[in-house]
Amino acid sequence: MNKKLNLFAFYLILILYLELCYKIEVYKNFTDGLIFTLFFSITVALILYFLTKIFKTRNKQFIFTIIITVLISFLFGFNLVYYKLLDVPFSISTITLASQAIEFYKIGFQVFFENIGYILIMIIPLILLIIFNKKIDFRNYHKRKWKLFSKILISYLCSILIIIPFKQTGYKYYFKYDNLLESINYFGLITSSRLNVERFLFGFNDTIEIQKTFKENRNETVISKYEDNILNIDFASLKNKAISDEEKNLYEYFENNIATSKNEYTGMYKGKNLIFILAEGFNSIAVDEKLTPTLYKLTHTGFVFNNYYSPVFLSTTGGEFQATTSLIPTQEILNLWRKYNPSFLYSFGNTFNSLGYQTNAYHDWTYTYYKRDLTMPTLGFNNYMGCKNGMENYIDCKWLPSDIDMINKTSPLYMQNDKFMTYYISVSGHAPYNFNGGNSIAIKNEELVKNLPYDEELKAYLACQIEFDRAIEALINNLKASNKLDDTVIVITGDHYPYTLSVDEINEISSYERDELFEVNHSNLIIWNNNDKIIKEVDKVGSQIDVLPTILNLFGVSYDSRLLIGNDILSDTEGLAIFSDHSFISDNGKYINSTKTFIPNNSVNLTDNYLENMKLRVDNSFIASKMILETDIYRKVIGDK
Repeated sequence: MNKKLNLFAFYLILILYLELCYKIEVYKNFTDGLIFTLFFSITVALILYFLTKIFKTRNKQFIFTIIITVLISFLFGFNLVYYKLLDVPFSISTITLASQAIEFYKIGFQVFFENIGYILIMIIPLILLIIFNKKIDFRNYHKRKWKLFSKILISYLCSILIIIPFKQTGYKYYFKYDNLLESINYFGLITSSRLNVERFLFGFNDTIEIQKTFKENRNETVISKYEDNILNIDFASLKNKAISDEEKNLYEYFENNIATSKNEYTGMYKGKNLIFILAEGFNSIAVDEKLTPTLYKLTHTGFVFNNYYSPVFLSTTGGEFQATTSLIPTQEILNLWRKYNPSFLYSFGNTFNSLGYQTNAYHDWTYTYYKRDLTMPTLGFNNYMGCKNGMENYIDCKWLPSDIDMINKTSPLYMQNDKFMTYYISVSGHAPYNFNGGNSIAIKNEELVKNLPYDEELKAYLACQIEFDRAIEALINNLKASNKLDDTVIVITGDHYPYTLSVDEINEISSYERDELFEVNHSNLIIWNNNDKIIKEVDKVGSQIDVLPTILNLFGVSYDSRLLIGNDILSDTEGLAIFSDHSFISDNGKYINSTKTFIPNNSVNLTDNYLENMKLRVDNSFIASKMILETDIYRKVIGDK
């Protein structure tokens, strides 16, 4: 008689195989938390074994096992594609975001087919189950189900007990800190998905670990002749009035947070108009003296930011949240933004409303996309127009719309005002990039790029950015015609790099070799006024979360820099670009979270606790951003604006 594989053993092998496949592809290692993953996988395998044995016949057990295997394989395959697309694991809190993105299903299919080889590897257990199912023991010999149930409880208890001694890994991410990416790394995807659902349903409170050492270090090492950008806020009084531990924790965090100093550029644009543009897919590879001459001029005049990054945080909505609030976006945070109508006292709309400006926001795609009909008012843009709430009366709203049309048709709506702040969300640079799949903007400009020595997808991307470049040219011409050019500042940041392009494709045109973690996100920040003739090169590291405080300082706005996560890039505070996986680039080096590796810059002298302080600063940035929305703390610190 041939010995058959125990059904429990099959489930355990299935789970461990998929967990290892996922970890190797996403984290490039499988050793972190391997013992934790093993113990939790045993518990899950026992539960599945228990559920299968509820069925009395072999056929029913086999069908149930097939269904379970398909579902688990789908869970891993879906999460892999989602991570490859957005650089974060899927969270239950962003079901609304995922459903919204159905409109761009072609991008998802593109990523799926790019990873089809790995998807096929993940369904090998399913194929083997179907072919060799007679080699698996489906007999119903566990009549005493209570014994099996007790094994499940003992296994789960052992899983919990084994993580408790590991305070900085297992214990931290299971009990203390809601970090889905690290949770998957240490406990596996299945256990982390279960934790994610539990925390979504029942809530979970992180705690900020206060870093007074940052304040001390800054006072010792930085001597500034300028005063800090802070307000007279009585945090002691606020802590006494706090109604929750979370509020007290936040007040203490703000009080000890790094304040950024004013500088020689403080107030240089005071009283001028502001046009802020979130540019779809904009990246430094799109800047070319011949193809995109306007963008080239704007990136080489005035401020030139040499170390600016646009890290991917959940596509456009994450880039928008960073740039407009100076907070870190996660799936949970973006869900809170859409759900609770929080106050953002320093956002562009709210700030310039309080200064007496007319504020408007325009988008040349569906106005409800990413639920902007709910989020725009929180940023202070009550005059927000997109397709289906007015923009269709001005432009052709069929996919893919032209940014040139949006600029030309909306310019007369505000340029006659004495003081205006206008926010544009562009869309012409959107993927997928092709000449035969419905990208009308790429097709429109195909002749301008057809002879370039690049892959078709890269040429289509450049064709889309040519459209954006001409939209900016139109904007400048409209400002000039309205006699508002000299009195207006144009700020442009990309929402993210063009992530449907491969790193190899990006390196076809990049002026230097880019890696897939950090440098693929290297981009341009444009802060430009027609009177700015002298180039000021800024080597400090920055990213989208730094845009808002930088503009507040340039416009001479009175604000408290301790209340924001980002920093004024022109200040003397150390630069920092934070990535969705908690990796970071600072002025002193790069930290790769997946390998726990820090690469210092040449000739940099660092204190012994520098890395631990920076890692904690990054972790706190995520926690504080979430708590700010959960508690609506800005409304309590200063009040509505």
